[in-house]
Amino acid sequence: MNRMTAGIVFTIGVGVAALTGTASAQNSPGSAALDTSLRGAIERKDVPGVVALVTNRERVLYTSAFGVADVATGRALTSDALFRIASMTKPVTSVALMQLIEQGRIGLDEPAEKYLPELAGVKVFESFDKATGAYQLRPASRPPTVKHFLTHTSGLAYPFTSETWRDFKPRDGEKYPFGGPLLFDPGERWHYSTSTDVVGKLVEVVSGQKLEDYFRQHIFAPLKMDDTSYNVPETKGPRLVAQQWRGGERMDGAIELQKPQPGLTIAAPIGGGGLASTADDYGRVVRMLLNGGALDGARVLKAETVALMGQNHIGAVSVPALKSALPRSADFTFIDDGKDKWGLGFLITTNQVQGKRSPGSLSWGGINNTFFWIDPARGIAGVIMMQYLPFADAKALAVYDAFERGAYQLVSAER
Repeated sequence: MNRMTAGIVFTIGVGVAALTGTASAQNSPGSAALDTSLRGAIERKDVPGVVALVTNRERVLYTSAFGVADVATGRALTSDALFRIASMTKPVTSVALMQLIEQGRIGLDEPAEKYLPELAGVKVFESFDKATGAYQLRPASRPPTVKHFLTHTSGLAYPFTSETWRDFKPRDGEKYPFGGPLLFDPGERWHYSTSTDVVGKLVEVVSGQKLEDYFRQHIFAPLKMDDTSYNVPETKGPRLVAQQWRGGERMDGAIELQKPQPGLTIAAPIGGGGLASTADDYGRVVRMLLNGGALDGARVLKAETVALMGQNHIGAVSVPALKSALPRSADFTFIDDGKDKWGLGFLITTNQVQGKRSPGSLSWGGINNTFFWIDPARGIAGVIMMQYLPFADAKALAVYDAFERGAYQLVSAER
């Protein structure tokens, strides 16, 4: 990853936007406290901008925006700003596949190669030499199933979650459609990966539609998510938040603009990432899931399907707090190492933390520091969106933590 050598200082306009914010929907002490918390993060320059939303099953309880959408220009961040939500695309892709599973068009326990022949005969690393890059492969002990890809237990990885994948260079003639050989036999471990890209391909093959078309027809239109898409229309371009990153050799300095900025279009949408959305639109996804698959008269999933997605589907396997292999991401310290579980598209919290989400809550995030959680036990959910690297940046996680605690204080005060 190329690094910018000079930090970009905040302009007067940045400071003004940081102090203003978009008015909360409520004027309660709880919402005022959330405003103060988020505004404070901007004033300290912990993060450049943040949009946050809290909802229960019936309505949005809180939404506010603070800071800037672009550190170079000081453009104010508004509550309808469009964020590239990266891996927050994954739950949407999982919902899409679960719709097809509901219809009996594909089964959770079927080998994925039945629908994607390119997965036949997948290989596993027998050995990998870090010094030379030499490797030995063997056949997988079992074919990966649809469920393995929904749960990140397929054996796939990402270059930023695996040093082996980061350094792997295939020999001439070898092709790996989803990134590389498996790190382990399917079902043996959990490892964050390109698995949801496979889920996206399954959606396309089984439905006969491209992902963006399928999502629009079966998820976005029913949920009235008018601002969510892979390809951002030119008319909405000015609402797109700039891609930014934390400067310094160790990504520990001031926030800078990434150069060049990505365009509005995505040539080949994938299931694992790429959507642009707003806090309000994504709030409709989490409200739909809080309500057992329906929202405002539109049913997207059956209640039993939503319940199934929220169950532990990795058994005795646990979700580890991964070490990052690339500077674009910090270590996955937000995971309760060895205790969290995974459902069909979501991280599952197993332990209660005082003042935060309940056991059984579902969550995940995107690499640009966008996050959400859904707490069925308490009947609330939250969405918080920032837009800079590295993922799981300590200051972004601190803002997320304070926001979540504030959300539960808000809900407790209203009851």
